[in-house]
Amino acid sequence: MDLYAWIKALHVISIIAWMAGMLYLPRLFVYHVDAEPGSRQSETFKIMERRLLKAIINPSMVAAWVFGLWLAYDSGFYTQGWFHAKFALVLLMSGVHGYLSRCVKTFARDENTRPAKFYRMLNEVPTVLMIGIVILVIVKPF
Repeated sequence: MDLYAWIKALHVISIIAWMAGMLYLPRLFVYHVDAEPGSRQSETFKIMERRLLKAIINPSMVAAWVFGLWLAYDSGFYTQGWFHAKFALVLLMSGVHGYLSRCVKTFARDENTRPAKFYRMLNEVPTVLMIGIVILVIVKPF
């Protein structure tokens, strides 16, 4: 049994789940903005956002970090320049994750003041970071 291959597979699975949630959550916010606070629709969005964050995004981020750090250590990639750049982008992605978590809490309190356009633009940030991360991992340009 090749443990490295299993850890890599679990890392990729974790990343896919994390990114799916990171791309979907801001889209929920876009629609939540138009729901009247306290309405049935707004309350449904709150449940969807909270469950997405707690059941999918948070656990998959933790798993991605654990498996990723294991791979970096086991492979020695942590000494390479492309990995340092990738690590910086993953830190930024984690910061976006934290910001989205804060947005979930803001919506839960009916205190959102941002327009749908803000969340449409925010929705692109994980995509751009993901593209950079994938290029660094696959191409290893430096």
